[in-house]
Amino acid sequence: MEWPACTDEYEKLVIRMSTPRVVIDNAVCSTATIVKVDSARKHGILLDAVQVLSDLNLLIKKAYISSDGRWFMDVFHVTDQNGNKLTDESVLSYIEQSLGSVHNGKTNHSNGLTILELTGTDRVGLLSEVFAVLAELQCDVVDAKVWTHNGRIASLIYVKDCNSGTLIEDSQKISRIEARLRNVLKGDNDIRSAKTSVTNAVVHTERRLHQMMYADRDYQRNPIFKFTSDTPLVTVQNWAERGYSVVNVQCKDRIKLLFDVVCNLTDMEYVVFHATIKTTIDQAYLEFYIRHKDGTPISSEPERHRVIQCLQAAVERRASEGVRLELCTEDRQGLLAEVMRTFRENGLNVTRAEISTIDDMASNVFYVTDAIGYPADPKIIESVRQKVGLSNLKVKELPFVCHQKTETEDQPVGVGGAVLLCLGSLVRRNLYNLGLIKSCS
Repeated sequence: MEWPACTDEYEKLVIRMSTPRVVIDNAVCSTATIVKVDSARKHGILLDAVQVLSDLNLLIKKAYISSDGRWFMDVFHVTDQNGNKLTDESVLSYIEQSLGSVHNGKTNHSNGLTILELTGTDRVGLLSEVFAVLAELQCDVVDAKVWTHNGRIASLIYVKDCNSGTLIEDSQKISRIEARLRNVLKGDNDIRSAKTSVTNAVVHTERRLHQMMYADRDYQRNPIFKFTSDTPLVTVQNWAERGYSVVNVQCKDRIKLLFDVVCNLTDMEYVVFHATIKTTIDQAYLEFYIRHKDGTPISSEPERHRVIQCLQAAVERRASEGVRLELCTEDRQGLLAEVMRTFRENGLNVTRAEISTIDDMASNVFYVTDAIGYPADPKIIESVRQKVGLSNLKVKELPFVCHQKTETEDQPVGVGGAVLLCLGSLVRRNLYNLGLIKSCS
């Protein structure tokens, strides 16, 4: 590292201590790439590290997290979506550089786009109305993410002015957009909770969606229809002797699971001091030792219940319900409005959507069910494909989370029977997993 001539030794020491040290190892483990990070501890740095890996859609097979005093150490066992180790040098270099700069607290900017934040009551055809209004108001949708959970919907939509091709700066037009979209979200029965806002800069998109749904209290609402039994199992116990609250989560494994859980713990103002994450073929087991930012554990039964509800919601929001449809075609004005209208006319409900534009091509993913949440009729899906274009709209299977099982791995402990280990054993185990000591016995 080259230093400016005016940098004194103390400043160099401070920079070294605050800059995360990243080591990526492909030799130690035969089934995963090991990513180690250690740095000065501060609130949110774990989320920043996990976010870097999640944004690359990497699978985190195992992870060990430990903080001692003011120092933070963790290790991640990661693979690509096919369960293979990471070998692309550009990807490895990007991970090292990104993790090495997480202490900077960078914010994602809108890149010349206007960002619409929407929350309200979900219903069949809602997105069709939203995108129809945007098309009518000469707003070109460049990117968008839509989540639904427990009858609520949250969306971030990135738009530009169709005429100028840049962000929308006309205050009167912005007011019209907000008013029209708020009326759509209100419908007939959501007068109070429907919200719209416009901004030109935003924090990480998926983190913002979690924040929006948390503020909307989706975790307190009952689902209108729910036909799956995959409810995450969450337990919270206090370890009075050591002043920790121990949170255990057991659920179906998937990409970005750890990000979703850590994101919500961070936004609820909890600090993760130690954690262990393990996965089997399709299940994930996560254990966190947490405290409030002021150093105290969870102090009441209502708070414990709220943490359980919030973490269940965090896992469920991104759960993929329905048939996955991928739309890839040349982008044009009003495309989304037309596709969504076709979905609505055929009784399909969009439970989640990821919309993006690359150059002049629209690359969109939709998860759809029938009007009451059951799997959509294949005949209806085929009819919709014919109307949109068989070569443009394709049915894709849900991505399979791939884990290679080894005989030497310990079997995970059930959440209900979580054992509160003594702190000495916990720290020794994490230090061993981090490669800092030779034995954890």
